[in-house]
Amino acid sequence: MPPPFHLAFHVTDLDAARAFYGGVLDCAEGRSTATWVDFDFFGHQLSLHLGPPFPTADTGRVGDHMVPMPHFGLVLDLAEWRALAARLEAAGVDFVLPPSVRFAGEPGEQWTMFFRDPSGNPIEVKGFAEAEGVFAR
Repeated sequence: MPPPFHLAFHVTDLDAARAFYGGVLDCAEGRSTATWVDFDFFGHQLSLHLGPPFPTADTGRVGDHMVPMPHFGLVLDLAEWRALAARLEAAGVDFVLPPSVRFAGEPGEQWTMFFRDPSGNPIEVKGFAEAEGVFAR
């Protein structure tokens, strides 16, 4: 397993962040204070601090879709991706780009979905049937 990354960014409401990251995404909560909270984001450390979220714009072209930039996310195996997509759909998450496949039948075939956390931070989650597909050309 590669070393985990650490990403710290702003959210507007820690209770809403806890409900989303801890409840909907099922991420374990770590340390916290009155102004920030850490989560185990699928083996990576997110530190959510109170403050204004980073500005984003739909300027990233992926195929026929414009996606929010900047954004962050993760890559899951396809079974985990499908389980997360079902959990997000059951929770009524409003997708920027609903769960779908892109590059079907090509090297790097991937399933993807874009959504925002309650503070508007954009997240992309990709699913691959085979790990080698992540860097396929």
